[in-house]
This record gives sequence, structure tokens and C-alpha cells, in this order.
Amino acid sequence: MKKLGFLLVTTLFILTGCFNNEDTEDGNSGAGSAAQEISVSLSGELTTLDSAQYTDVNSSDMIGQVTEGLYRYDEGGEPELALASEEPEVSDDGLTYTFKLKDTNYSDGTPVKAADFVYAFQTVVDPDTASSSSNRMDILKNGRKIREGDKNVDELGAKATDDSTLELQLEDPLPFLPEILTGTPFMPKQKEFAEDKGKQYGTSTENFIGNGPFVINDWDGNNETWTLEKNPEYWDQDNVQMETINVQVVKEVATGTNLFNDDQLDYTLLADTYAQQYQDAKQAYFEPKALVGYISPNQEREVTGNVNARKAILQAIDKKNFAKNILADGSKPLDGFVASDFAKDPSTDEDFREENGDLLPYDKEAAQESWEKAKEELGQDEITLELLSADAAMSKKTIEYIQGQLEETLPGLKITLKSVPLQNRLDLQTEGDFDLVFGTWTPDYADPIDFLNFYDSQSGLNTSGYDNPDYDKGLEEARTTLANDPDARWQKLLEMEKLLVEEDAAVLPLYQGAVAYLKSDRLEGLQVFPFGRTVSYRTTFVTE
Repeated sequence: MKKLGFLLVTTLFILTGCFNNEDTEDGNSGAGSAAQEISVSLSGELTTLDSAQYTDVNSSDMIGQVTEGLYRYDEGGEPELALASEEPEVSDDGLTYTFKLKDTNYSDGTPVKAADFVYAFQTVVDPDTASSSSNRMDILKNGRKIREGDKNVDELGAKATDDSTLELQLEDPLPFLPEILTGTPFMPKQKEFAEDKGKQYGTSTENFIGNGPFVINDWDGNNETWTLEKNPEYWDQDNVQMETINVQVVKEVATGTNLFNDDQLDYTLLADTYAQQYQDAKQAYFEPKALVGYISPNQEREVTGNVNARKAILQAIDKKNFAKNILADGSKPLDGFVASDFAKDPSTDEDFREENGDLLPYDKEAAQESWEKAKEELGQDEITLELLSADAAMSKKTIEYIQGQLEETLPGLKITLKSVPLQNRLDLQTEGDFDLVFGTWTPDYADPIDFLNFYDSQSGLNTSGYDNPDYDKGLEEARTTLANDPDARWQKLLEMEKLLVEEDAAVLPLYQGAVAYLKSDRLEGLQVFPFGRTVSYRTTFVTE
């Protein structure tokens, strides 16, 4: 057996340069005697605290404040041991990892057991759960077969050999396993409590128990204000300075900036004209993020099921103008589904996005040509499509911009807009009740496949009805037979992205996002992540 180190493959994104953590040389010692209480905003509702049921970044962020897994990110942006007491033992074939757990508790004082991880992982992959994260468990032995109904959940490659020993069996070697295990679907659940709550688990403060740096109070599942309090049972509580974090949902950027300027918020997100307004402000920060804003067309419907219609819609949108003049927060146009500055060719060190080029970029003439073909194939000259989004301010501005672009460029097309609360949008999307839907996606780890897995036909995130056997087969090869051939695997992933975007126009990428925010001068040690969850308050503290 050998120990797992943290030397990562070259495809991994180098986190340190983009990982923001304002701290003192002495760690959190700068807190002094200042009251450790802050107020922060969230751009959308908290929909769940269940790591098997979340589908949005806001909920993932909150889950990350109140739970912790085997790994977490340190202040430099590298994965470090969290609930694992030491680096795991790894079998010679790289397929079996044996973790020893620290002696830690949930917020109610009950111990965190290896069986809780097994239970949590099995819940995510169980087809009865219908988790959008179920494909995350494909890394474990039998994971894909279980979610496809070919094996039972108890055959998953996760086993508790005793209360403090967790054995994970992988389908294929994964040198970047630590990154993956920091992800939200890999958080433990107090098994007895979760089983007792059933479907109510994670729907309110009373229906949740976590093991993270903070506990959540005063959230009933629907309200838009709650608090995070320091968790006295957290194993690393001595290094957590914050006592109280007051959280409120602020969907309008204008409202957030006004509250910030009135000293009622210590942290809030920026966007559009407000990002421009605060471009040179001392309290404004702009961090790159591997987030993709996209339109998903419903392939189960007549018009959006037509490939020429989809290509026309994608190429009719001036993404450069949108990123520069509407978002104006450091975001940039994206002609592909895999973000730039994210992963590099294992042989040439070339960026994935640069190597695969621009796929169906903005081109009015090409868009109109495809649109005429689509109308001829459909036998329709006047077409109306509904564009769905969440009701956050930037989501509404985004679809308004898209509406203007499409109606101006594509003759005979009328776009109606529908903005609803995030949970309603997610429900409509899951039910397939949409023509076009705007959303965002950010991966949990720095490998192109974490973007491309989104449109696997068996992915819980794929609500578009896209089902191309060649695409599924290519991704499966990248996960399995090509796993130990980095160059061939890389070429396969390049090929699959072209199939997804350029040939099938199954997803219509718009932009690569950034995190723009205002932070008060008294707030230090804030962790802002380049992908996955947005922010952590674990290392945050207030100065005098």
C-alpha cells in the first residue's frame, strides 16, 4: 500500500493564483477583540440543505458552510485533509482508498461515522432519490450501473469497515480524487436522523444536522433571512473566528449595493452597471471563475428539437457585447462549453478552450441561413418560443438581452419571457416544461469531463432530452478505457465537446463568468473559490 499525495496532474487548474483569501501573516490572529458578526447577501433562495438534492450554487454554498467532508480547501486553494485524519492508503492499482476518520461530531453531539459517508453516497446514487448529482458517484465502483438500475445501492464501492474506517473502491484511477471529494455531493449525513426525516431532510433548520464550521438557524424552507452560528462541535472550531453570520437573499444588485453602502452588508455580489460603477473602488473585487452561463434547448419540443433552429439561436447572440456591456463584471464571451484557463493539454500545456477553438461563434449570416433551413424543415414561418429563467436581477437582464438579439436577427421569431423563483425554475426544468431555459453551471473539479458530463443522457442535470449514443460512449471511454492514456483521453474530450456544441448544438453557451463583489474593509480571510462553491466563511474574521 502507498500514501496518497497532493501532486496533481497537469490538467488541473492551478488554484493558488485565483484563490482569494485576505488574511494576516498570523492566520486569524488579526481578529483581536472585534465582535465577530457580519451580514452578507445571497443572490437567490436557499432551496435545500440536502447534499443529494441541491441543483444550484446558492444552496451548495450554504451546504458548504454547515457540512464538511473528507477534504476541504486550505487558504491557498489546495485540498487538505478535513474529516480524514491522515492521507489515505492507496492500493497498488490505484483503485482502493482507505481513509481513517478524525474523532468528530455533528452539531447535535452525535459522532460522525464512516457509515454516514456510505449512506450519503448511496442516497445520491440511488435512482429513487432522483439526484441531479447521481453521476458524481460514477467514480466509485458500480456507481453508473446503480444509477442506471442495473445493480443495487449496497454494491456501491463505499464500505465502512468500522466506525472510523472508510474504504472507497474506484472504477478507474483518479489522481485528482481530493478535489472531487471536496464537492457537495460527498458530504456525510447523520444516517439515523436523515432516515427518520425522510423526504423532509434538509428542508428546514429543524430537519437538518450538519458537521461543518457553522450551524444554520431560523430557516423554515421558504424565508429569505437566516443566521449561521459558530458550531461548538466542529472539530476545528479553534480556528473559526466568526460567531454570527446574518444571511439575507438579495436578488437585485441595486438593493445589495445600497445595503452595503449603508453599512448593512459586509459582503454582496456585483453585476452589470454596478460592476462598471465600482470598477476602481477599493472595496470591489473581481475574481475569475470557471462558471458558464448557457441556454438549454428542450429537444423534446418541435422547434427546439430542430438542430438548425438551435444553431441559429446560438449564432444570433452577440456574446462579446453582452459580456462587456451587460455583465461588465469580468465575465467574457465563451464559444464552447468548457471554460478557458481551466485545464491544459497533458502533452502541450495548451489550454482546452484555445485548443478546441470557437464553436458556433456569433455570426448573423450563418444564423439566418440556419434559421431559414429550420423554418423550411418545420413548415413554419412564424414561431413563438418561451425563454425561462430564475427571477434574479441578472437572470432577467440576460433573457431580455437574448430576446432582443433573437427577435432582431431571426425573422418570424417571437420570444416570450418567463422569470420565476429559482426553485420553480428548477422544477419546471426537471419536468421538461420549457422551450429554452437560461442557467449557469460551475464544475466541482478542474477536468473538462466535469463540464461535459452535464449532458450525458443519464445525468440528472440533463433536463434537455439530449440523447446521443456517440456522445455517451465517448464520455464513457474517457472515464474508463482511456483513463490511463492522458493524450488519447484529452483528444476524446476535445472531440466530444465539438459533438455537443458544434454538431448537435445541444447546449448554447453564452459566457464565462467571474465573481465580482463588494467586501467591507473590516472583513478579512474571506475564501472565494474559482470553481465549485462560491464562498466560504470558515477562515473569515472581523478586524478592529
